[in-house]
Amino acid sequence: MSSEPVTIFRETVKGLASALAEAAVDHDAFEKPLPVCELAKCRATCCHDGVILSAEEARVLSRDCKGIIELDDGRLRTETIAAPSDRLADDFPAHFPKTRCVFLDEKHRCLWQLRGIKEGKHPWFYKPTSCWMHPLILKTEAGRPLLTLLSRSEDEAGFATFTQCGRSMVGAPPARESLKMELEMIGLISGRNFYGELNGPPGFLSEANDITSG
Repeated sequence: MSSEPVTIFRETVKGLASALAEAAVDHDAFEKPLPVCELAKCRATCCHDGVILSAEEARVLSRDCKGIIELDDGRLRTETIAAPSDRLADDFPAHFPKTRCVFLDEKHRCLWQLRGIKEGKHPWFYKPTSCWMHPLILKTEAGRPLLTLLSRSEDEAGFATFTQCGRSMVGAPPARESLKMELEMIGLISGRNFYGELNGPPGFLSEANDITSG
């Protein structure tokens, strides 16, 4: 494995890595059919309202440019601007504000991701953690972290399951395949093969645990 870090936000992902290392995995949730991200269709719907940042993320991203704001409750978020109708997906959810993150270009691409690619780093090197993790959810259940995906009934915020990459669609590949890059990224952070656990042959998980504990 390359010694090159996959993210510049090392402090931000420390707690995440620790939680992921001991997390249970909701295998049933990852059988849900989810479409692979297609920016030409979704036009970055998941980026419509910006993203909440850690203090480290805000500090690093604000070194080179503006675009970070402080909310009334003290949280830091990427700024948004009004989005004309031609910048919104055809099925843009009616309850979403018609805005878009300032760090999107005219082709709905993340400028931070483009910078990472240009510099030969991991594409998500500069991308805020909450952005690339979407729609993965890490919650606590029975006192243990659980890696899962929300169902529509669980989506109290009315967000994840209304975005194209978080909304179940008949005929789409299972989430364990369509979210391969996300699963591999959390694997790189935690040192755990989540993609293999969800897609490996029978017995893979027990064999992996034997190797880890041996």
